[in-house]
Amino acid sequence: MRTILPGRPPPKLQAVSIACWDGLRIIAYISGNALVILGGAQELLQTIYTSDLPILEAVTIDEPSGRIAVCGRSRIVIYDPSGREEGVLKWTQRQALEDSRSDAADINTLSWGSSRELLAGGSVLTLWSLYDSEEPRSIWSQLPSSPTKIASLSHDGTYIATSGQYDRLLKLWRRLSFDTEDVRFDTSYLPHPAAVTNIHWRRPWHQEQNMEDLLYTFCADNVVRIWAPTDPHGLQAFQKWGEIDMNVSIQPRNLLSSGNSRRRYGFIIDSRDFSMAAEKAVQTHNGDLAESHALEHLIEVAQRSPEICVIFDGREHLSAWGIENAGCKGKTSSSIFNIAHVEGLSMDFGQMASSEEDYAQIYSFPGGSSETAFTILVQCFDGRINWYDTNLTKLFDTALSQKRVSLQTSWSGHDGPIKKVVRTVSGRAIISRTDENHGIVWKQVSPGPGRALIRQSSLISLEHIHRSCILAEGDFVMFLHHESVSLWDTRGQTAEHLDSCNYSASGKLLCLLLLPAPVEMSEKVYAAAIGSDMKGITWEVTLPKPSNVSQTQVNGYHPYIREFCTFDVGIIEEISYILPVDPAGMVSVASGFLDVFARDVAITYSASGNLRMLSGQVDLQKGSVDWLVTSMVETGILNPTLASGSSIRKAALVDETKTGLTIWDTTGHQLEYEQRFTEADVIQDLDWTSTPDVQSVLAVGFPHRVLVLTQLRYDYLNARPAWAPIREILTRDLSPHPIGDSCWLGNGALVVGAGNQLFVYDQHLDLANRYIGDLQIPLSRLPSKDMFAIVQRLNGPLPVFHPQFVAQCVLSGKIDLVHRILTTLHRKLKFWTEDDEIESFLEFDVADFLEEPDVMSRSAFKEMRSSSYIDISNDEESETVDDNVATILNENLAKMTLPQLSSQEQFHLADIVECVALVAKHSRSMDTNAAKYLLFFRQHMLRRTSAPPSQRVTISWREIVWALHSGSQDILLDLVSRQFQSKMFWEQAREAGVFLWLSDVNAVRSQLETIARNEYTGTDERNPVDCSLYYLALRKKTVLQGLWRMATWNREQASTSRLLANDFTNPRWKTAALKNAYALLGRRRFHYAAAFFLLADSLQDAANVCAVQLNDIQLAVAITRAYEGDNGPVLQNLINDQILPNAAETGNRWMATWAFWFLRRRDLAVRALVEPVHDLVSPAASPSSPPPPPPTSTTTSLPSHSSSSTPVTKPQNIPTKAKSYLSNDPALVVLYQTLREKSLQTLQGATMVPPRVEWDFVLRNARLYSRMGCDLLALALVRGWEFLKTDITPKIKPKEKIGAGGKPSADRNDNRDNNRRSRPDLRTLLRRRSSLVVDDLALKSPTATSALQQSSSELIKSSSAANWTRSSFQGHARMESSGSLTASTIADGTQAIPEEDQTPEQSRQENIGDGMKKQKEGEKKRPPPPPTAFQEPDPNALLDSFGF
Repeated sequence: MRTILPGRPPPKLQAVSIACWDGLRIIAYISGNALVILGGAQELLQTIYTSDLPILEAVTIDEPSGRIAVCGRSRIVIYDPSGREEGVLKWTQRQALEDSRSDAADINTLSWGSSRELLAGGSVLTLWSLYDSEEPRSIWSQLPSSPTKIASLSHDGTYIATSGQYDRLLKLWRRLSFDTEDVRFDTSYLPHPAAVTNIHWRRPWHQEQNMEDLLYTFCADNVVRIWAPTDPHGLQAFQKWGEIDMNVSIQPRNLLSSGNSRRRYGFIIDSRDFSMAAEKAVQTHNGDLAESHALEHLIEVAQRSPEICVIFDGREHLSAWGIENAGCKGKTSSSIFNIAHVEGLSMDFGQMASSEEDYAQIYSFPGGSSETAFTILVQCFDGRINWYDTNLTKLFDTALSQKRVSLQTSWSGHDGPIKKVVRTVSGRAIISRTDENHGIVWKQVSPGPGRALIRQSSLISLEHIHRSCILAEGDFVMFLHHESVSLWDTRGQTAEHLDSCNYSASGKLLCLLLLPAPVEMSEKVYAAAIGSDMKGITWEVTLPKPSNVSQTQVNGYHPYIREFCTFDVGIIEEISYILPVDPAGMVSVASGFLDVFARDVAITYSASGNLRMLSGQVDLQKGSVDWLVTSMVETGILNPTLASGSSIRKAALVDETKTGLTIWDTTGHQLEYEQRFTEADVIQDLDWTSTPDVQSVLAVGFPHRVLVLTQLRYDYLNARPAWAPIREILTRDLSPHPIGDSCWLGNGALVVGAGNQLFVYDQHLDLANRYIGDLQIPLSRLPSKDMFAIVQRLNGPLPVFHPQFVAQCVLSGKIDLVHRILTTLHRKLKFWTEDDEIESFLEFDVADFLEEPDVMSRSAFKEMRSSSYIDISNDEESETVDDNVATILNENLAKMTLPQLSSQEQFHLADIVECVALVAKHSRSMDTNAAKYLLFFRQHMLRRTSAPPSQRVTISWREIVWALHSGSQDILLDLVSRQFQSKMFWEQAREAGVFLWLSDVNAVRSQLETIARNEYTGTDERNPVDCSLYYLALRKKTVLQGLWRMATWNREQASTSRLLANDFTNPRWKTAALKNAYALLGRRRFHYAAAFFLLADSLQDAANVCAVQLNDIQLAVAITRAYEGDNGPVLQNLINDQILPNAAETGNRWMATWAFWFLRRRDLAVRALVEPVHDLVSPAASPSSPPPPPPTSTTTSLPSHSSSSTPVTKPQNIPTKAKSYLSNDPALVVLYQTLREKSLQTLQGATMVPPRVEWDFVLRNARLYSRMGCDLLALALVRGWEFLKTDITPKIKPKEKIGAGGKPSADRNDNRDNNRRSRPDLRTLLRRRSSLVVDDLALKSPTATSALQQSSSELIKSSSAANWTRSSFQGHARMESSGSLTASTIADGTQAIPEEDQTPEQSRQENIGDGMKKQKEGEKKRPPPPPTAFQEPDPNALLDSFGF
């Protein structure tokens, strides 16, 4: 905490009380109905609100006991301290005193005589007895002649001094009896020539000290009079002992008297306080010769043990007088002596206030902010208490000095609960206001202790303030009232009303906001108010010029506000609320263009949860205001109660329960954070700010705390939250009043208004708080404790050797760049010392990151050089991360600490180094997709060992998709099996996602059989139950029977063996198996129940049990693929009913593209990477339907059940999770770029993506890269992206053959050729021809032979001569050898090759349409095709295809 603004002290003589209780300095003052208790300049001990006392009048502290008494009206409340020994010092109400008489008058003043007696003064003087053993009671009461203004008991309780308003006679009450049953006083008067303004009783050194009472009186004639008791038994108890004329004490120092003042402010420093301060000054003297003379003078004065009278004139002059042996009868001329007269004392006494507030009362005590300090409190009656610290040596040094005192803080604030706090755009000024329309303008000052905000001006509006905004950095304020707007000049301490303008609106105006000012109109400001009907009014405000510049006036009046125009925003939907956005980033200035790049000024939300960001621009020529909806987000959150947006397109929304918070990126239309708080944590305020480099920070306000959230880098590999708490501010210990409002200052300080008080929490964070620990930031390497510095550390560009940057380079295909980065880091660390600095870029050039990934990378060449096929000796270090380099690099990472990485990040980097080395070892035997899978699978396995078994998760769908599209799955499966010591169980297979990415059904069955064998032999008892599901999925009941014969120990062995011996094609035994399955379900033996469903040939039920009861979708897919292959209806139902809805609900594009790929909808698999998944899974876009015919032009329609166009209706109530940023992985753009060039069907799917959608897709992924800290990859993406060409026209125009009689020929073969030639060549869409494009579109061929002929002609597509390399040729050979080129299916759904004659890979490559299911019974089976043989392509065509 940096600054406390505890509340406005009232202009009353007894509004402040100080005491030193048990070694603790206590300052208490009243503000409205609040009692503020402080222990230092910035130490707020407690705030107590008195609900039964609307206004407090006086406060006093009993120094011996620490009890505090306050009064209001006719009631007195006493608070006792407790809990100090436990470290939780609090004051609690002990007693409440109230006169039971019906004519009890208000109380104005309080005074403690002892811990057991309290004097209350007002219209009646009352002395209360407060003994613990009895109830509080009034032991003496007196009705004075006039209401008492001042009433003070002497410290021994013998005398009472009272004075009324403007009284010149001070009435002195002498106590005659101390018996509580018979209290009597006699009276005398101390005459003064003018009104008595204040009195002061001399304080004893300690409570038990017996010393004579001494009274100081301050009079309106600027004379301090000293009264001492002369004859305690005489009629006149006190006589004047001496006086100090404050007017004469400070004499003019120059001939011109204009610089002098007749004002005088004086206070008394008791001898005990002066001696303590002088002693500390001597003890802490540093031997400075310049201060030695002043110290000697101070010691000389202190040796006389005087009381000190200090006098100020408010013009930086001070005069100090010593009073020696005050009260002694033997007074001499030297009893009152001058100590010092100094100048250059910069202190504020509120002289600029109005006449009612032009007064100051001064208090002093030793040991304020430090033990050596001497504190002077100045209570200005304009509503401030200034805390000054000084040193008595400097204060009374007669030499010239300009730094005698330093302002530590200035306590001020409101006298009522704060309702709203509004800031300027720059955050250098704010205005706080209350329900009583009292406003204060605060300005931010230069850094310094306790000086975060100073009060500039205060105002009270007679009209209700509905909305407010600050102009000209706090110099002017504009208010929106119910029927008018007003402009106030707040450059002075008291604001001045300048102008008002009435208005008439069709609806209730909801907000008042400033529009970006045109550059050419800097002297004018435009403010707009928008109503609930989205119509509003704009006013032109002409700000007054400085006072030294004349303004043209008409008849003595200058119109400052005029109505500029009315407008209609143009939003048809009914809006729940509209409010200004919180300024963040740079200052808003109109650019001259109104487009999506314009700065937002307002945010709206509707009952349906639609967020809109608005931008407005003033058109001076047309005299209008134009509005634009820059972004809109359909959040799906119904009836939101609160929203807040920032000018950098971030928005926060609170649901109708007021406990659910969501944070949205309105530019990307995605959810970044979602949090549900407890019912007690009701969200009531949201405030945005940002770092200078536009990293967002959000303050979430609750009734008694504020939670500060900061954005984090996106982390798609670990799925970490995009936001995290960084700070928590608790106000309950400081104030019981709930928080009214809060706002950010420009430097990152947070202003929190609670009750009468403002708390300013500076930008420095406590690094020991638990939130900083959760972020795992290396504390020793932070540049500072500044919040902005920590937020920038958590965001912004990453070093190129950061594990996340390296991982994204791998996903982008920049394997060669990864090797160069790691080997460069290896060379750096070999000779690194702690004083060396490692550059974040490792001296790489930006162009190195913009190079497109090359298949034949330099790292592969380096590896090939060291192989047995070629021997080229070179002494330079390897640029490939092999096992040797990885070992040395990881050893250095374990010993050294990189300043840019945390310990956990260094650990992850070491994991990646090991994984890259493993992939490099096998790089010549696997393709890029397999390398991506293996690298992240190996990294998953390394992190798996540190996680407990209950928290281990399976590998993500992203890696599964990479492996699915790999052409080296056999090698990949072998490497994965090695990770589990070549003995894979089902849990391990599920963890690796094996049965989701294996393409060959035979491989699926072989691997499932291996798992069945391992599950059986994995335990000593060898229970056949463990492997039953797998063997039955493989249709190997006989093997299972043999295992049961050996399981003689199992009590179910006999019955199970007899059951398995039956023929389950018989309906009787099939029913028996079903009954057993349902019985097992009742016993919750789900795994075994699924096996009996398979035994009954009920694959659908078995899959449902695995997917629903076991919650294992991978097991369901595995047994389904093994049981019926990839073309069966159960797998399609499983994908359609389980996987695709789950993908739509969670927004998992990787899961969706996997599902569409298995459904043979390659076009939808590509579109799922770009378009919203819930749109593709909608009923109007059934994924099981066949692909539409190839388009003749670029289309943006979605697929339908038939060729006829069916409008697609967007599903309502889209799950919020589906809109999460996690659904937009930047690796999707890499897969999209790869898949769209893989086959004609995927290319067709890419053509169905609207160009605007693809444009947004690329920009969104670039923003994701930037948010992840990979700005270089974002630049590489937008720089190297190529969009498809927009024209799709047939290359060959179909020709008709003319037969006899001039009619077209009916040759079916010719018609077939014409149809093929008339189909547009989708390959022309590619700007750079891919090396291989598979033709998998449905061909309109009536026979299988023609289909084979057509497919053979499409085996190899051309690649450009410039891009042809040996690696691309190897890529062709790999794809040909993997069997990925198969015959295409016929458009009507019939197969070119019968299913029984196809290989599993051919079956996987075919498109299975709905027509296959609709074949009629009795349809003749097509004859099998003739045996195929390889036909060598035409040499010319082959050479032309490869660019020769």
